[in-house]
Amino acid sequence: MSERTGQPTLDEVAAHAGVGRGTASRVINGSPQVSERTKAAVLKAVEELGYVPNQAARTLVTRRTGTVALVIAESEERIFGEPFFAGVVRGISNALNDASRQLVLSLVQGDDQATRLGAYLGRQHVDGVLLLSLHDDGAFPVDLGSRGIPMVLGGRSQLWDTASYVDVDNRGGAHQAVSYLIKTGRRTIATITGPRGMASGRDRHDGYVDALAEEGIAADPDLIEAGDFSEQSGRDAMEALLARRPDIDAVFAASDLMAMGAMRTLTKHGKVIPNDVAVVGFDGTAGSETTEPPLTTVRQPLVRLGQEMAAMVLRRIEEPDLPAEQLILPVELVVRSSA
Repeated sequence: MSERTGQPTLDEVAAHAGVGRGTASRVINGSPQVSERTKAAVLKAVEELGYVPNQAARTLVTRRTGTVALVIAESEERIFGEPFFAGVVRGISNALNDASRQLVLSLVQGDDQATRLGAYLGRQHVDGVLLLSLHDDGAFPVDLGSRGIPMVLGGRSQLWDTASYVDVDNRGGAHQAVSYLIKTGRRTIATITGPRGMASGRDRHDGYVDALAEEGIAADPDLIEAGDFSEQSGRDAMEALLARRPDIDAVFAASDLMAMGAMRTLTKHGKVIPNDVAVVGFDGTAGSETTEPPLTTVRQPLVRLGQEMAAMVLRRIEEPDLPAEQLILPVELVVRSSA
């Protein structure tokens, strides 16, 4: 018998597995409408023959590309410099890899990038889109809704108030943090907020106000300063707060990086943490464990956030008519030496 040349075909895989061509195709394309025994036989045939599906042909048949786009509306400096993004992207990547899908990362910072993105995001290139770090005070450049592409947001957005999203309990987490500070005897509690143009920034501010109100403490505008989640904005905000209210005895920062910046400013001004000023952050990143003193923080499940976003968009790719989904993940207050 002469040795076979060329790549094995789908017909050969089906014959080797003892099933029809359509059944073999359903197994290879991930359809759940096959028995475990049949699936095992086809996958064994694929492995033994070394069959590699033709992606171009598969796309023509299934109208799918096997690709999901992750669009992050932030600068490269923030995306690659802040641990938040690394955790979420890792979760998304792991979940898509497990589902044999390809991840395409797109960063949107300006009009040129937005134009290129608009030309790319179509069904001929991607099956679904994940959107992360959207700012409600800036219009998103691409009308994805009109294209019928399955879409999931990482965090709520006023731009798409009926869209599917995965978020964390930002308001509840901030409430936990400030309630803890009050229970430890702090009364002049400042906050460094996130951007007001993002739902997470607003929610963490509102959680701060909620906790104060429960104890009959009025929110003092002099104790509230805006940041942008970066360490430098935490430093600058802490400077402004101390200039207005040198009697501050605690600060809740809406991100770990801002809390770290605040700690640097407090130390520069001779404040001892936590004796003079207690500090609590939000994120639960690995860096919060290595500050001096270690940072008390609200830990959000970053990897799980990414995993749930990916799982949600995959469901919507398989079942386009699913109603919108909203998932809020719990957070946890991690008490360390800074408060």
